[in-house]
Amino acid sequence: MLAGILFDLDGTLVNTDPLHFQAWQEMLLIHGLEIDNVFYQTRISGRLNPIIIQDILPHLTLEQGEKFAEDKEARFRELAPLLKPLCGLERILDWTKEHGLKRGLVTNAPRKNVDFLLEILELAEIFDAIFVAEEDVSEGKPDPAIYKLALERLNITPELALAFEDSPSGIRSAVGAGIRTIGIASTHDPQKLYDLGAFKVIPNFIDPSLWSFLMEKMQVLPEKS
Repeated sequence: MLAGILFDLDGTLVNTDPLHFQAWQEMLLIHGLEIDNVFYQTRISGRLNPIIIQDILPHLTLEQGEKFAEDKEARFRELAPLLKPLCGLERILDWTKEHGLKRGLVTNAPRKNVDFLLEILELAEIFDAIFVAEEDVSEGKPDPAIYKLALERLNITPELALAFEDSPSGIRSAVGAGIRTIGIASTHDPQKLYDLGAFKVIPNFIDPSLWSFLMEKMQVLPEKS
């Protein structure tokens, strides 16, 4: 049985990666750094902005790094208004409501982006709780702390939870918290997500194997005589 489902945001509810990639390309070019998709996937995707900037632009002061991050996210939000939810998202959210499951959002994204994306996707009132790494825990994904906090505040055990994640850092975080995790292959190679501990990898929320699994999980076992 399931008691709750935890969703990542970027790459899981909506495929934001192409726009984040574009924003990072534009911003880093100002500093003379040209990046390709491989660089983005290995050095940027799924990580917290302060860690990314410290890694890629170590010469920036703390204040300069914070300003860079603010400008990059502002550029992303300029690009984002036409984004649409990942295929099948409405179906699974309706299903969770029908079965009375708790719904949590667990993300490394900055709060401004979270609020902005939920508004344009018309999901602002959907989640029982929202967990933002920069506000709620000292370490973001891949550390499991944010998923452990989500379980605690939603009052569900790892065995009764399911997580959806698209990035390597997200998979590590959810699996590290003991949560059965399904990879969403919107941004990374499916095999990589399997290698990191996802027990199933799907392209979107209409995948038949996902629904076979969900229906099986929600079956009530007959009482023993």
